[in-house]
Amino acid sequence: MNLTDNKKQMLDLVEKLGMLASEFSDNLDLLRLNEIHIVDMLPEMLLMVRSVIAEETFIYRRKSVDGVRRGLLFSFQNIFNHSSNNHIDQYSEKSLQARPHIRITPFHLESEVVFPKGLTITQITILIEFDFLKNFIGNDQEAFRYLFNDEKTFLIEEFMSPEMADLITEIAGIPVSDILSEAYYKLRALELLYLLFKNLSKRQHVKYQSLRGDEIAALYRVRDAISFSLDNPLTQEELVTISGMNVLKLRKLFTQIFGKGIYEYCQYLRMQEAARLMKEKHLSVSETGYHLGFTNLSHFGRLFEQHFGMKPKKWSAQHRLKGK
Repeated sequence: MNLTDNKKQMLDLVEKLGMLASEFSDNLDLLRLNEIHIVDMLPEMLLMVRSVIAEETFIYRRKSVDGVRRGLLFSFQNIFNHSSNNHIDQYSEKSLQARPHIRITPFHLESEVVFPKGLTITQITILIEFDFLKNFIGNDQEAFRYLFNDEKTFLIEEFMSPEMADLITEIAGIPVSDILSEAYYKLRALELLYLLFKNLSKRQHVKYQSLRGDEIAALYRVRDAISFSLDNPLTQEELVTISGMNVLKLRKLFTQIFGKGIYEYCQYLRMQEAARLMKEKHLSVSETGYHLGFTNLSHFGRLFEQHFGMKPKKWSAQHRLKGK
């Protein structure tokens, strides 16, 4: 399918979802759509897989989805394709610290997506109607009732598990013939949602409350500040200043969106970065620990073992053997 056909598919979808194609078209001119695959099973569900490269770094502000019934949008983001030889600039290198994740929003919530210049990104988006999702979850839907209260404005972000990452790679990378293609993508999308809800069931429990747009923006400023300071974690006072909230409100709303407390979230990112440095940059355990600001390597080793189930030296040795 050529670029013109890809663009037409996107604009047709935008119109169907009740958004103005004229507003979306200007942003689309900044994107090179390498591939797009849309499986329309509305009103129950829609699956979109797209691979894009941005001509310039820009932020797309998605408007509310008004053309379909009440439901949720699952956006699997920051799926970077490193197989290309595209130049990764400083902005993109930093953005890699925002690990692949899933963002869950109700249809009416406006949101932002960053497209870094020159970086191939594959995204998977699933739109799903409330009643269909409730039937899929079945008897466990009470545990996730906060997702179905569209009188509240909420946003949830969840890290992508290795199982989800493998499945996403399969969905995005294997072309499917026309024979039973809709059944294939529907099955895979539901499998992806199953893995996601299994993750969501492990989140720290909080009483969910409605969020304002400025509160969501403030919490993402805090998230970004944490992500960009892994070698020198910011203090609670510094994060409070960044957010403009009092400490109790910041803690509660941060956990509501990201599913972890601030300290736990920071340590999770640091351990993920430690694994990346040892696997991709081939740093030693001590080099990795010092790079991430740990002065006590024993403490670094204990944290790593808590996250990965083995000491960093053993983990590093195993993954180096796999890479050979």
